[in-house]
Amino acid sequence: MTDQNPYDRPTYPLLIVISGPSGVGKDTIAHMMLECTDSFYFVVTATTRPPRSSEVHAKDYFFLSHDEFAQMIEEDELLEWAVVYNDYKGVPKQQIRDALDSNRDVIMRVDVQGAATIRNLVPNAIFVFLMAESEESMIARLRERKSETAEGLNLRIATARQEMKRLEEFDYFVVNAEHQQQQAVDRILDIIGAAHSQVDQLPIEL
Repeated sequence: MTDQNPYDRPTYPLLIVISGPSGVGKDTIAHMMLECTDSFYFVVTATTRPPRSSEVHAKDYFFLSHDEFAQMIEEDELLEWAVVYNDYKGVPKQQIRDALDSNRDVIMRVDVQGAATIRNLVPNAIFVFLMAESEESMIARLRERKSETAEGLNLRIATARQEMKRLEEFDYFVVNAEHQQQQAVDRILDIIGAAHSQVDQLPIEL
């Protein structure tokens, strides 16, 4: 074992994976984190679902046709991809590499299924499970969206209940209580700060 100068210990940019059930505010928290500092890079997910009224292409998501998405799969340009609520969703690789190379922490928000895939590919990423303060609050937020048919809403609620059972697969959990988003952001920033101080930190490799 070689001695290492404790004052010359390398640090590396982090990959922070924020996940959790639908309706817990993953997008809102991720965007609030970006407003805190320019040292973060927010991964833009590709999806075949149509945009909601407030969403912007290449900022919130890359909104692609099924043919465009199929081409990305064919060319192995996605870190992970899955079918979510009958639409395809995936994470383009190159933007993550570019951000890490520029020494920026990368924030990725994905569904619980995607987080499990990324855990297998990048086990030294930081995995944060975002949750509402109660199941009642989670369901109420899903209803307030009013972007689903009754059948689609029931599917999301049932899926969210199953996703809550996978909490133990994550490194940390953060409660995003109603009207207390800044507290959730501060808690995640504390987690990131602690991760940067890990003695045995390793670089992210894709």
